[in-house]
Amino acid sequence: MEIKVMKNILDANNSLAEKNRSFFKDRKITAINVMASPGAGKTSIILKIIEALGNDIGISVIEGDIASSIDADKIDGLGIPVVQINTGGGCHLDANMIKAAVDDLRPGHDSIIFIENVGNLVCPSSFDLGEGMRMVIASVPEGHDKPYKYISMFEGADVVILNKTDLIPYIDFDSESFYKGLRSLNEKAPLFEVSCRTGEGVEELAKWLKNAASGKNI
Repeated sequence: MEIKVMKNILDANNSLAEKNRSFFKDRKITAINVMASPGAGKTSIILKIIEALGNDIGISVIEGDIASSIDADKIDGLGIPVVQINTGGGCHLDANMIKAAVDDLRPGHDSIIFIENVGNLVCPSSFDLGEGMRMVIASVPEGHDKPYKYISMFEGADVVILNKTDLIPYIDFDSESFYKGLRSLNEKAPLFEVSCRTGEGVEELAKWLKNAASGKNI
């Protein structure tokens, strides 16, 4: 019975996700589903990308959290259109939430919309939001074993970011093991090493995303 109910939930979600995808495609909006565990640096990465891109392209943000508007307030402080979604305990965003948020945001044509999912490396990978890109962020303090433990998350990533690389000299992080685990699941997704504290890798990531939004590298 539980399996049937879950299938019905996913089927309904996927149907609405396709409508979201058509909406984004018709307006040439690059919708990026940003996924990571709590504290990996989702908001910090988004803020750094916004700073690096400047006025080169229109940007809006959907912030997903179980509670609070702390991260949305940071985005709003930059003058970037943002909508907060509080799931009230739910461990992921779904396509219906995204549709409602997009109706409020009204993102412009030829723009980027970041969808910061709830901090979780399990549930978000199962729910299609209608996004055009899945960005998965791992961070050095979490350890190098994340690709081995969260297979579907890294397997389905379109781009992977290793954040907080400035901490590598101080933490027992095996870069080779991380890369090996990632590439055993996903050979195509580009990997960017980034430090939000030092700015390392941010410009390269922002440039790649700008090209991706224009269709040059995806």
